[in-house]
Amino acid sequence: MPSVMKGINISSRCAEAYRNDRLAEYSLTGYHYAYILNICRNPGISQEELSRMLYINKSNVARQLVVLEKNGYVSRLPSDEDRRVTLVYPTEKAKEVFPVIRTVLGEWNSYITADFTEEEKKLLVGMMEKITARSTAYLEERR
Repeated sequence: MPSVMKGINISSRCAEAYRNDRLAEYSLTGYHYAYILNICRNPGISQEELSRMLYINKSNVARQLVVLEKNGYVSRLPSDEDRRVTLVYPTEKAKEVFPVIRTVLGEWNSYITADFTEEEKKLLVGMMEKITARSTAYLEERR
């Protein structure tokens, strides 16, 4: 059987390069999009919750949030209930770039599936959902 992960990894790196190119004018990298999407959808999310949601370790999340805060996309505030917890909020700048990010992601999905039939697209989405569920189950078991 051909390596599934090899194809996923190559596709992921190509998608990151596409996002880097398309989001450069906003001073965003190909990885920042996930932070902005999730923070805009969940204003006031804790850094720890964001870490769990993105399956990225807490120290990497903290480092990326420093960059996003410096560039004016997020604000971080201590929780009123627990001062040890940092809550993350989108700024107006993040809310403005949110639809741009969604468009960029949609364009990439259209590009990579341009030669697929509707049935093939549905099949691919279903298979990727199974792969994602199996992959995340592994990490959930480790927590």
